[in-house]
Amino acid sequence: MDYRPLGRTGIKVSELCLGAMMLGAVGNPDHDDAIQIIHRALDAGINFVDTADAYSHGESELIVGKALTGGRRENVVLATKAGLPFGDDPNHRGASRRWITEAVEGSLRRLQTDWIDLYQLHTFDPDTDVDETLGVLSDLVHAGKIRAFGASKAPASAIVEARWTAERRGHVRFRCEQPPYSMLVRAIELDVLPTCRRHGIGVITYSPLAGGWLSGKYRKSQVVSGPGSATRGQLFPGVYDSTNPVNAAKLDAADALAALADEAGITLIQMAIAFATRHPAVTSAIIGPRTEEHLDSYLAADGIALSSELLDQIDEIVPPAVTINVADNMWNHSTAALNAVSRRR
Repeated sequence: MDYRPLGRTGIKVSELCLGAMMLGAVGNPDHDDAIQIIHRALDAGINFVDTADAYSHGESELIVGKALTGGRRENVVLATKAGLPFGDDPNHRGASRRWITEAVEGSLRRLQTDWIDLYQLHTFDPDTDVDETLGVLSDLVHAGKIRAFGASKAPASAIVEARWTAERRGHVRFRCEQPPYSMLVRAIELDVLPTCRRHGIGVITYSPLAGGWLSGKYRKSQVVSGPGSATRGQLFPGVYDSTNPVNAAKLDAADALAALADEAGITLIQMAIAFATRHPAVTSAIIGPRTEEHLDSYLAADGIALSSELLDQIDEIVPPAVTINVADNMWNHSTAALNAVSRRR
């Protein structure tokens, strides 16, 4: 397993990060099985685990916390997130000082730890001044409750604005960004990845299989059955709507990429994960297994190198910076300026 610097924090993390979203009620509700998956990933050399308070309403954090007892915690770079709704209370979400101060304590309890290595904003919060957010996150760093913090799904403009604000107000800076990235979802290549690389910000990409579209089961010769997790289909219906023409185009691309992987003598999963870690701005790619079988297929990508010729062939199928179905970007910032309110209508 290759280990890379997380931005300029000095922390070294494995190029594959174990994502725990599928561990819990949303995916695998068997805690013993989920813990075994975590242990197996750690034994394979992964030292980076990512979860969130919103994953199965804290259950994922509970599972991770139990898995890291018995001396395993010290060797793991542990990341979690806050910001998505956590219950019905309108103040139990977002990036306010009020909520983050409360949310981090809940995560620490569920994770059974005294500190969190990387604490991330789960989503961009337009209702909270970035100075407010940076202030409380900096206080948590100074208190020793978190070691570093980052964001997820932030546009490049917000990344730069946060950096300016940190410098002017004397706050700790965002150290990483967590966006979706795969051979089918390449929008971040246009500005997010160059911005992060220019400013020394780590990038932890998620969904290298594009929500399962690059798992190998989406082929023209097969019936498209939707995601393995019913909850994923409910959360992102536009991503799996078979009647949507852009998803038909996505199926064409997935089929072509699968054929390309066959020609290269590797699985589509191996090619997809290797692609996500190949970009020079990417620190680590999150793999989110629901079963041990899934984990084994993801770990098989470790050590796979994609040639320049193969990368050029991938670009011919899905050009750089192109996301075939914009719903796969999983954020709305790029189109917010075009909505009716922003156009004074």
